[in-house]
Amino acid sequence: MTGQTAPAALRAWAFPQPFGVRSVLVVLAALAVLFYTGQRVEVDRMLSMTGNAVLASAGFSSDAESAKGLGRVLGQLVPLQISDRQEISRIAGFDPDHLPPFAYLEEVKANEQVLNPRTLALEDHPVSKTYLVQPLGYLAHVAAKTLETIEIGLWGTLLAVLLGLPLAMLGASNMMPYSAPRLAARSLVSFLRAIPELISALFLVVAFGFGPIAGFLALGFHGAGVLGRFFADEMEHADPRSQEALLAIGASRLAVWRLAILPQVMPHHIGSTLYVLDRNVRMATVIGLVGAGGIGQELKGRYDLYEFGHLGTILLAIFLVVLVLDQVSGRLRRRFL
Repeated sequence: MTGQTAPAALRAWAFPQPFGVRSVLVVLAALAVLFYTGQRVEVDRMLSMTGNAVLASAGFSSDAESAKGLGRVLGQLVPLQISDRQEISRIAGFDPDHLPPFAYLEEVKANEQVLNPRTLALEDHPVSKTYLVQPLGYLAHVAAKTLETIEIGLWGTLLAVLLGLPLAMLGASNMMPYSAPRLAARSLVSFLRAIPELISALFLVVAFGFGPIAGFLALGFHGAGVLGRFFADEMEHADPRSQEALLAIGASRLAVWRLAILPQVMPHHIGSTLYVLDRNVRMATVIGLVGAGGIGQELKGRYDLYEFGHLGTILLAIFLVVLVLDQVSGRLRRRFL
């Protein structure tokens, strides 16, 4: 009997299909959506321009205006701007007897066209201008702005922790048993997280003026939303057994958090904070473009003046900061996690 049913079972068996009709329809619908949205964001134009640039670089085509324009800009990024040169008549309170370290004065003679009031014609007149030259002046200026960027990211992270931790404690179900405060805290966290730093920085610049105040406040508010969500989720996933034991002997919610929850989630809190710190330092450069201080504000000003040598120095400084930040963040993660 068994020998007769085994061949029938083998004949009835079939290899399961990896994709059904429904899966194929979903894939086709997704491709249709991508095709439609790709035309709206000009993916085809991007591919055409990129292909022309690659062909031009390989010598197969000479029609690649985008590649030529990008090549001209990249070529102007070098040599990097290191020195600083200012006319002394534009320096407030200039004292020639007390020059900055390594600085010197340079006199330049040139001709300037001046309008003759009698003939109403432009005439050349020799003029002499004196400049203060600091060989490492602009490099020191970029270093100071880069340090300000790191400080904006650091203070933004500190503000994010100070605001995000209480919101997380109010929003975690194992810390706040009442639904109304928990819903309010969760809603505020979502609101803070939904507003990009660049948008909030625009309004904060109007309120506090140009400078780092608007920068670290924008980063702190958005970071509070991110950490409020992360911290609350980490608290809710803590082992409930020790919490239940403390509650059974009459411990308060704050004591439960300090004795049972915090020891479990502290490594996760440190990891989330390091993530926000890393992101805030990078975003401090971006929000500087709207006047929120740091190296981004300097980058925007030099870009508007087409001073590409200065831009090259700024971009190199940003790259070094990101590189060092990655190394420090990696060491801290290995130390605490």
